[in-house]
Amino acid sequence: MKVLLAEVNVSEGRDLEKIAQIKEALISNASVRILEVNSDKDHNRTVFTYSGEPAEVLEGTKRLTQKAVELIDMTVHTGAHPRMGAVDVVPFIPARNVSQEEALEVAKAFGKFLGGIGVPVYYYEDAATRPERKSLVDIRKGEYESFKEKMTKEEWRPDEGPFEFVPKSGATVTGVRFPLIAFNVNLRTDDLAAGKQIVKAVRAATGGYQNVRAIALEIPDKKMVQISMNLTQYQKTPIHRVFETIKSEADSRGILIADTELVGPVPVMALEDLMKFYVRCYGFNMEQLY
Repeated sequence: MKVLLAEVNVSEGRDLEKIAQIKEALISNASVRILEVNSDKDHNRTVFTYSGEPAEVLEGTKRLTQKAVELIDMTVHTGAHPRMGAVDVVPFIPARNVSQEEALEVAKAFGKFLGGIGVPVYYYEDAATRPERKSLVDIRKGEYESFKEKMTKEEWRPDEGPFEFVPKSGATVTGVRFPLIAFNVNLRTDDLAAGKQIVKAVRAATGGYQNVRAIALEIPDKKMVQISMNLTQYQKTPIHRVFETIKSEADSRGILIADTELVGPVPVMALEDLMKFYVRCYGFNMEQLY
Protein backbone atom coordinates (compact mmCIF):
# COMPACT_ATOMS: atom_id res chain seq x y z
CA MET A 1 0.00 0.00 0.00
CA LYS A 2 1.19 3.48 -0.86
CA VAL A 3 0.88 6.14 1.83
CA LEU A 4 1.29 9.87 1.24
CA LEU A 5 1.07 12.32 4.14
CA ALA A 6 -0.31 15.86 3.89
CA GLU A 7 -0.11 18.64 6.48
CA VAL A 8 -2.37 21.47 5.36
CA ASN A 9 -2.00 24.73 7.32
CA VAL A 10 -4.99 27.07 7.05
CA SER A 11 -5.32 30.53 8.58
CA GLU A 12 -8.28 29.87 10.87
CA GLY A 13 -8.00 28.62 14.42
CA ARG A 14 -10.85 30.35 16.22
CA ASP A 15 -14.11 29.84 14.33
CA LEU A 16 -15.05 26.26 15.15
CA GLU A 17 -17.90 26.22 12.62
CA LYS A 18 -15.56 27.14 9.76
CA ILE A 19 -13.01 24.57 10.90
CA ALA A 20 -15.73 21.89 10.99
CA GLN A 21 -16.85 22.79 7.46
CA ILE A 22 -13.29 22.58 6.17
CA LYS A 23 -12.82 19.18 7.82
CA GLU A 24 -16.10 17.94 6.36
CA ALA A 25 -14.93 18.96 2.89
CA LEU A 26 -11.78 16.86 3.41
CA ILE A 27 -13.52 13.66 4.48
CA SER A 28 -16.38 13.90 1.98
CA ASN A 29 -15.96 11.05 -0.54
CA ALA A 30 -12.30 10.60 0.36
CA SER A 31 -10.63 7.52 1.82
CA VAL A 32 -8.04 9.37 3.87
CA ARG A 33 -7.02 8.75 7.45
CA ILE A 34 -7.12 11.90 9.59
CA LEU A 35 -4.21 11.77 12.02
CA GLU A 36 -4.77 15.12 13.72
CA VAL A 37 -6.65 18.40 13.46
CA ASN A 38 -4.73 20.91 15.56
CA SER A 39 -6.32 24.35 16.04
CA ASP A 40 -4.59 27.17 17.90
CA LYS A 41 -6.61 30.31 18.61
CA ASP A 42 -3.53 32.40 19.46
CA HIS A 43 -1.86 31.43 16.20
CA ASN A 44 -5.30 31.60 14.51
CA ARG A 45 -4.26 28.57 12.53
CA THR A 46 -5.33 24.97 12.04
CA VAL A 47 -3.14 22.14 10.79
CA PHE A 48 -4.96 19.23 9.13
CA THR A 49 -2.75 16.14 9.05
CA TYR A 50 -3.93 13.09 7.11
CA SER A 51 -2.64 10.23 4.99
CA GLY A 52 -3.76 7.81 2.32
CA GLU A 53 -3.22 6.68 -1.24
CA PRO A 54 -1.70 9.54 -3.28
CA ALA A 55 -4.77 10.01 -5.50
CA GLU A 56 -7.11 10.13 -2.49
CA VAL A 57 -4.87 12.57 -0.66
CA LEU A 58 -4.79 14.82 -3.72
CA GLU A 59 -8.58 14.86 -4.13
CA GLY A 60 -9.17 15.40 -0.42
CA THR A 61 -6.68 18.26 -0.38
CA LYS A 62 -8.41 19.92 -3.32
CA ARG A 63 -11.75 19.86 -1.52
CA LEU A 64 -10.29 21.00 1.80
CA THR A 65 -8.43 23.95 0.31
CA GLN A 66 -11.29 25.04 -1.92
CA LYS A 67 -13.54 25.24 1.14
CA ALA A 68 -10.86 27.10 3.11
CA VAL A 69 -10.43 29.66 0.33
CA GLU A 70 -14.20 30.09 0.25
CA LEU A 71 -14.56 30.64 4.01
CA ILE A 72 -11.41 32.49 5.11
CA ASP A 73 -10.93 36.22 4.48
CA MET A 74 -7.32 37.27 4.92
CA THR A 75 -8.22 40.98 4.93
CA VAL A 76 -9.46 40.56 8.51
CA HIS A 77 -7.07 37.83 9.69
CA THR A 78 -4.87 38.36 12.75
CA GLY A 79 -2.75 35.84 14.64
CA ALA A 80 0.62 35.25 16.22
CA HIS A 81 1.90 32.78 13.61
CA PRO A 82 3.49 34.00 10.37
CA ARG A 83 1.16 33.55 7.40
CA MET A 84 0.73 34.58 3.78
CA GLY A 85 -2.59 33.08 2.78
CA ALA A 86 -5.91 31.53 3.74
CA VAL A 87 -4.32 28.22 2.75
CA ASP A 88 -0.83 29.04 3.95
CA VAL A 89 1.34 26.02 3.27
CA VAL A 90 0.60 22.53 1.91
CA PRO A 91 3.47 20.07 2.21
CA PHE A 92 3.22 16.51 0.90
CA ILE A 93 5.48 13.93 2.58
CA PRO A 94 6.22 10.46 1.13
CA ALA A 95 5.48 8.07 4.01
CA ARG A 96 5.37 4.53 2.60
CA ASN A 97 6.11 3.11 -0.87
CA VAL A 98 5.72 6.55 -2.46
CA SER A 99 8.64 7.82 -4.52
CA GLN A 100 9.83 11.40 -4.58
CA GLU A 101 8.65 11.64 -8.19
CA GLU A 102 5.12 10.48 -7.31
CA ALA A 103 4.89 12.97 -4.46
CA LEU A 104 6.09 15.77 -6.75
CA GLU A 105 3.39 14.85 -9.28
CA VAL A 106 0.76 15.25 -6.55
CA ALA A 107 2.19 18.59 -5.41
CA LYS A 108 2.27 19.95 -8.96
CA ALA A 109 -1.25 18.70 -9.70
CA PHE A 110 -2.48 20.36 -6.51
CA GLY A 111 -0.66 23.60 -7.35
CA LYS A 112 -2.27 23.73 -10.78
CA PHE A 113 -5.69 23.14 -9.21
CA LEU A 114 -5.32 25.89 -6.62
CA GLY A 115 -3.88 28.30 -9.17
CA GLY A 116 -6.84 27.46 -11.40
CA ILE A 117 -9.31 28.72 -8.80
CA GLY A 118 -7.50 32.04 -8.54
CA VAL A 119 -4.89 31.61 -5.79
CA PRO A 120 -1.24 32.52 -6.46
CA VAL A 121 0.87 29.42 -5.73
CA TYR A 122 4.61 29.02 -5.08
CA TYR A 123 6.44 25.69 -5.11
CA TYR A 124 8.99 25.15 -2.33
CA GLU A 125 11.43 22.58 -0.91
CA ASP A 126 11.86 19.65 -3.30
CA ALA A 127 9.30 21.13 -5.72
CA ALA A 128 10.99 24.55 -5.91
CA THR A 129 11.43 25.92 -9.42
CA ARG A 130 14.32 28.20 -8.44
CA PRO A 131 16.85 28.24 -5.56
CA GLU A 132 15.48 31.32 -3.82
CA ARG A 133 12.09 29.62 -3.47
CA LYS A 134 13.29 26.47 -1.72
CA SER A 135 12.76 27.90 1.78
CA LEU A 136 9.29 28.63 3.13
CA VAL A 137 10.79 31.33 5.34
CA ASP A 138 12.20 33.16 2.32
CA ILE A 139 8.93 33.03 0.39
CA ARG A 140 6.80 34.08 3.36
CA LYS A 141 9.10 36.93 4.46
CA GLY A 142 6.99 40.02 5.10
CA GLU A 143 3.91 37.78 5.42
CA TYR A 144 0.52 38.48 3.85
CA GLU A 145 0.91 42.24 4.16
CA SER A 146 3.97 42.28 1.86
CA PHE A 147 2.36 40.58 -1.12
CA LYS A 148 0.62 43.64 -2.49
CA GLU A 149 4.04 45.10 -3.25
CA LYS A 150 5.70 41.78 -4.12
CA MET A 151 3.16 41.16 -6.86
CA THR A 152 4.40 44.26 -8.70
CA LYS A 153 7.84 42.66 -9.21
CA GLU A 154 8.66 40.08 -11.87
CA GLU A 155 10.76 37.96 -9.49
CA TRP A 156 7.59 37.30 -7.49
CA ARG A 157 5.60 35.90 -10.41
CA PRO A 158 3.92 32.80 -8.92
CA ASP A 159 4.47 29.30 -10.28
CA GLU A 160 0.71 28.85 -10.68
CA GLY A 161 -2.29 31.15 -10.56
CA PRO A 162 -2.68 34.89 -11.13
CA PHE A 163 0.26 37.27 -11.04
CA GLU A 164 -1.60 39.74 -8.87
CA PHE A 165 -2.36 40.39 -5.23
CA VAL A 166 -5.53 38.56 -4.18
CA PRO A 167 -6.62 40.24 -0.92
CA LYS A 168 -9.12 37.61 0.23
CA SER A 169 -7.03 34.47 -0.25
CA GLY A 170 -3.47 35.74 -0.19
CA ALA A 171 -0.97 33.23 -1.59
CA THR A 172 -0.11 29.57 -0.94
CA VAL A 173 3.11 27.57 -0.80
CA THR A 174 3.12 23.86 -1.65
CA GLY A 175 5.72 21.19 -2.30
CA VAL A 176 7.36 17.99 -1.11
CA ARG A 177 9.61 17.75 1.92
CA PHE A 178 11.27 15.43 4.40
CA PRO A 179 9.11 14.77 7.51
CA LEU A 180 9.86 17.53 9.98
CA ILE A 181 8.88 17.87 13.64
CA ALA A 182 6.83 20.88 14.72
CA PHE A 183 7.97 21.40 18.31
CA ASN A 184 6.94 24.29 20.58
CA VAL A 185 8.25 25.24 24.01
CA ASN A 186 6.08 27.50 26.19
CA LEU A 187 7.90 29.75 28.66
CA ARG A 188 6.47 31.10 31.92
CA THR A 189 7.12 34.69 30.96
CA ASP A 190 5.50 37.41 28.89
CA ASP A 191 8.88 38.93 28.07
CA LEU A 192 9.02 38.61 24.28
CA ALA A 193 12.48 40.19 24.15
CA ALA A 194 13.83 37.39 26.35
CA GLY A 195 12.14 34.84 24.09
CA LYS A 196 13.83 36.34 21.04
CA GLN A 197 17.20 36.07 22.74
CA ILE A 198 16.58 32.41 23.55
CA VAL A 199 15.59 31.76 19.93
CA LYS A 200 19.00 32.99 18.79
CA ALA A 201 20.63 30.07 20.62
CA VAL A 202 18.76 27.42 18.62
CA ARG A 203 17.82 28.98 15.28
CA ALA A 204 20.08 28.21 12.33
CA ALA A 205 19.87 31.75 10.94
CA THR A 206 21.40 33.21 14.12
CA GLY A 207 24.14 30.67 14.79
CA GLY A 208 22.13 27.92 16.46
CA TYR A 209 21.42 24.48 15.06
CA GLN A 210 21.60 24.06 11.30
CA ASN A 211 18.32 22.13 11.13
CA VAL A 212 16.16 24.35 13.33
CA ARG A 213 13.80 27.10 12.25
CA ALA A 214 12.47 29.06 15.21
CA ILE A 215 10.60 32.19 16.20
CA ALA A 216 9.38 33.64 19.49
CA LEU A 217 5.65 34.35 19.69
CA GLU A 218 3.46 36.01 22.29
CA ILE A 219 0.63 33.86 23.71
CA PRO A 220 -1.51 36.60 25.32
CA ASP A 221 -4.23 34.37 26.77
CA LYS A 222 -1.65 32.38 28.71
CA LYS A 223 0.63 35.35 29.41
CA MET A 224 3.47 33.29 28.00
CA VAL A 225 6.02 33.39 25.23
CA GLN A 226 6.32 30.43 22.89
CA ILE A 227 9.44 29.24 21.11
CA SER A 228 7.83 27.83 17.96
CA MET A 229 10.08 25.57 15.92
CA ASN A 230 10.39 23.25 12.96
CA LEU A 231 13.10 20.61 13.30
CA THR A 232 13.84 19.89 9.66
CA GLN A 233 16.27 16.97 10.12
CA TYR A 234 15.48 15.28 13.42
CA GLN A 235 18.20 12.64 12.97
CA LYS A 236 20.89 15.32 12.89
CA THR A 237 19.31 17.65 15.47
CA PRO A 238 17.13 15.61 17.85
CA ILE A 239 14.34 16.96 20.04
CA HIS A 240 16.18 16.55 23.33
CA ARG A 241 19.19 18.56 22.16
CA VAL A 242 17.03 21.52 21.20
CA PHE A 243 14.94 21.28 24.38
CA GLU A 244 17.99 21.17 26.65
CA THR A 245 19.48 24.21 24.94
CA ILE A 246 16.28 26.19 25.40
CA LYS A 247 16.03 25.04 29.02
CA SER A 248 19.60 26.17 29.70
CA GLU A 249 19.03 29.56 28.08
CA ALA A 250 15.75 30.01 29.99
CA ASP A 251 17.34 28.99 33.32
CA SER A 252 20.08 31.58 32.86
CA ARG A 253 17.36 34.23 32.70
CA GLY A 254 15.33 32.90 35.62
CA ILE A 255 12.57 31.66 33.30
CA LEU A 256 10.79 28.36 33.77
CA ILE A 257 9.41 26.12 31.03
CA ALA A 258 5.65 25.64 31.37
CA ASP A 259 5.18 22.82 28.86
CA THR A 260 5.92 21.73 25.32
CA GLU A 261 3.84 20.82 22.26
CA LEU A 262 4.30 18.45 19.36
CA VAL A 263 2.08 19.58 16.49
CA GLY A 264 1.09 16.97 13.96
CA PRO A 265 2.60 13.50 13.54
CA VAL A 266 6.00 12.62 14.95
CA PRO A 267 8.25 10.11 13.15
CA VAL A 268 8.50 7.15 15.48
CA MET A 269 12.27 7.02 15.03
CA ALA A 270 12.51 10.43 16.73
CA LEU A 271 11.23 8.87 19.95
CA GLU A 272 14.15 6.46 20.17
CA ASP A 273 16.53 9.29 20.99
CA LEU A 274 14.18 10.57 23.70
CA MET A 275 14.07 7.15 25.33
CA LYS A 276 17.83 6.82 25.33
CA PHE A 277 18.52 10.36 26.53
CA TYR A 278 15.89 10.83 29.24
CA VAL A 279 15.19 7.27 30.42
CA ARG A 280 18.81 6.11 29.88
CA CYS A 281 17.44 3.02 28.14
CA TYR A 282 20.45 2.66 25.88
CA GLY A 283 19.46 -0.80 24.60
CA PHE A 284 16.01 0.36 23.44
CA ASN A 285 15.16 -0.23 19.78
CA MET A 286 12.04 0.48 17.76
CA GLU A 287 11.24 -3.23 17.31
CA GLN A 288 10.08 -3.21 20.96
CA LEU A 289 7.07 -1.08 20.01
CA TYR A 290 3.79 -2.85 19.32
